[in-house]
Amino acid sequence: MENKAQRVILIILIAASVVGFGYGISFAAVGCELNDPDRDIQKLFPQSTGYKTDYFTIQEKGGEKLKKEVEEKLGDIFDPVYESLDVPYSYYTILKGKDVIGYVHGVNQKGIFGTLQIILATDPSGKIIGFYYQKISSPEAGKFREKVFTSQLVGLTLADFYQSGDPDGKVAAIKDPTEKNHEDFKATIRGTKKNLILLDTFLLNKKYEGSYKGGAQK
Repeated sequence: MENKAQRVILIILIAASVVGFGYGISFAAVGCELNDPDRDIQKLFPQSTGYKTDYFTIQEKGGEKLKKEVEEKLGDIFDPVYESLDVPYSYYTILKGKDVIGYVHGVNQKGIFGTLQIILATDPSGKIIGFYYQKISSPEAGKFREKVFTSQLVGLTLADFYQSGDPDGKVAAIKDPTEKNHEDFKATIRGTKKNLILLDTFLLNKKYEGSYKGGAQK
């Protein structure tokens, strides 16, 4: 009887370990989707008549080779938890009738106090027309969310982020709204740049490749 009870306990522990292991894998591969796509898209694009949703991963679109390419353009290496190859990226293509009028897309970005979920709305060419945090845990989150800060990102394209090293460039001119959370500011700039690089890679047929290489945009 005792051996039978021990076997039952062992089976339960093994099962719990398997479930926990699987949960750990799925957690590592969580993407950034809109909390309420119908509501959120209507706010960003009130003129829209509908949208379609696509999911992409770096693994399926190019694997390790694509990862290295994106890292090079980003100027930083991927975080193994937040940016593993199998993370699904969600893209909402916004429609007005049959016409594409923009995109909405987000990324998870590691911040000092937890995950930043950075959502961009762009026009069909990839220019930012809306920016907001779906999630941010900074002690100065209110300052990050204020329009005086978020409006500084509106109008920028990936070409501007590829020139972020230029002290006179548009990205360098963005002002940190906080007093003590500069690392989350830098994380915001990194996450926004990555967001635009992935949009360019997955949906825009590398429209801004020329800008990255120092040439003119296509």
